Amino acid sequence: MTQLSIQAHDLSVRFKDRLLFHVPQLILGPQDAVYLTGDNGVGKTTLLKVLSGLQKPTTGTINLAKHSFLRRLFCAQSNSGVVYMHQTPYMFDGSILDNVCYGLKFSVGNRRHRRTEAINALRMVGLETLADEHISVLSGGERQRVAMARAWVLKPGVLLMDESSASLDPESIERLVVLCKDLIERGTSLVITSHQKNALTDLCRRQWTISDSKLIERADLQLVDEDKNTYAYA
Repeated sequence: MTQLSIQAHDLSVRFKDRLLFHVPQLILGPQDAVYLTGDNGVGKTTLLKVLSGLQKPTTGTINLAKHSFLRRLFCAQSNSGVVYMHQTPYMFDGSILDNVCYGLKFSVGNRRHRRTEAINALRMVGLETLADEHISVLSGGERQRVAMARAWVLKPGVLLMDESSASLDPESIERLVVLCKDLIERGTSLVITSHQKNALTDLCRRQWTISDSKLIERADLQLVDEDKNTYAYA
C-alpha cells in the first residue's frame, strides 16, 4: 500500500458570486481519521470531490506526497491511491462479485487471486452468500456495504467516505468499522462525513467543520470536552 499525505493551499470553490468555502491550508497525513461536519449545503461533498480530483477548485493547489498510478472507477477517481465513496454509490450491471472485482482488474494478480480477495471482502460485510446474485437484488444499505468492500480491496492511501453510513443499521456500520480499522492499520487515511455520530465517526481523532465558508479544525477529537469551545482555524 502507498501511504499518502494531502496538502492543500489557498483552496476555494465559488458558484457564480457565491463563495462556498475558502481554506488557507489543509493537511491530511497518513493514518489520519477526520470527521467532516457542517450544515447541509456548506460544501462537504464538494470538498471531498476536490480532494479526490473529481472536481477542480476555483483557486488553490492540492499536493500528494507520493504518486503511483492513475485509474478511474465507479464514477470516482482513484488518483495516486485516493478513493471517493459516493453517498449513492454507482453499481455496474452485473453480479455483486463483479462489482467488487472491477477495481482489481487494474491491480497485480491473477483472476483467482482477485476473486479470493473480493469474496473475502464480501464476507467481511456479510454479503458473501449473495456474491453471484445480480446487483439489482440489493437494498440501498447493502449497496453501501458493497461499495465499502470494493474500496477495501483496493487498499487506498486515502479513503473519502461521503455519508457512507446514512442508510445503514448499527450492525452494518460495525462491519464498515472493521474494514476501516484494518485500512488505518495498513496506513490509509480517512475523511468521513456523517450527519450524526456513530461507531464509524468514533474512529476519528480530528474534526473539520465547514462554517461561514471557513474550515474549522479540532484535533484530539475524543479527548476534548464537548462543552468547551476549543476550535482553531485550519
